[in-house]
Amino acid sequence: MKILYFADIVGRPGRTMFKQHIEKIKKDYKVDFVIANIENASHGFGLTKKNAKELFNSEIDVMTGGNHSWDKKEIVEMMEDFPILRPLNYPKSAPGNGVGVYEVLDEKLAVINLMGYYGMPMVDNPFTMIEEKVKKLNKQGIKNIFIDFHAEATSEKNALFSMLKGRVSAIVGSHTHVGTDDLTVDQGTFYVTDVGLTGCRDGVIGMDVKEPQDRFLTSISSKFDVPKKCKKILQAVVVEIKEGKIVEAFKIKAYDEEEVFVSQKAFFE
Repeated sequence: MKILYFADIVGRPGRTMFKQHIEKIKKDYKVDFVIANIENASHGFGLTKKNAKELFNSEIDVMTGGNHSWDKKEIVEMMEDFPILRPLNYPKSAPGNGVGVYEVLDEKLAVINLMGYYGMPMVDNPFTMIEEKVKKLNKQGIKNIFIDFHAEATSEKNALFSMLKGRVSAIVGSHTHVGTDDLTVDQGTFYVTDVGLTGCRDGVIGMDVKEPQDRFLTSISSKFDVPKKCKKILQAVVVEIKEGKIVEAFKIKAYDEEEVFVSQKAFFE
């Protein structure tokens, strides 16, 4: 099976780039299943019902979240109607689920949303929780396991990869909005620290430059805004899984109206 994953679709510019390119990406790369992190999809903070319907109509199969999952309160109701995941390690009393199991080409695919500790809301230990969850999935005979690890610290992401390689299919990083070039496949597990945002590329992490600059200059917080006009980028990864192991993995990019292209292939250890 071939999986296409987007990390951090940011605001209308991100949704525009996604809708503009998704049909051709799926066709050109023979994609079977689409996963997208949408916690920034509605003006950079959370997800509205209107935007959820728009994105699902654009062929997303499952959505993942993170620390902004709850910014739009209507998300709670939407989790009952749409395949939307929130981080597994939120307290058990939180709405929704952190794991979804889906049928893809007559095989089971487990998608897990996980969130780090550093700089994040108060959550349970991601490492102990994922260890327990992976063991349960393995006992159920599920080999294809895809993890969106929404974390600030690169050390946390690296540590999770070291802990789980050979036992899950893919660990893809989201949250920082800045793409990294460390695409690696080791013991059949794909890893990248952060896929990078889809949205504005000429601001600061997809936002207008003024507020972040003012915050650094004055140490006074103000609300971030997604620009109405900007130069845009699309970033995603494609992974092919066979019997739980990655046999092909690469990153794709597009700038504004340009064609999507393969920007980097994963290094196989």
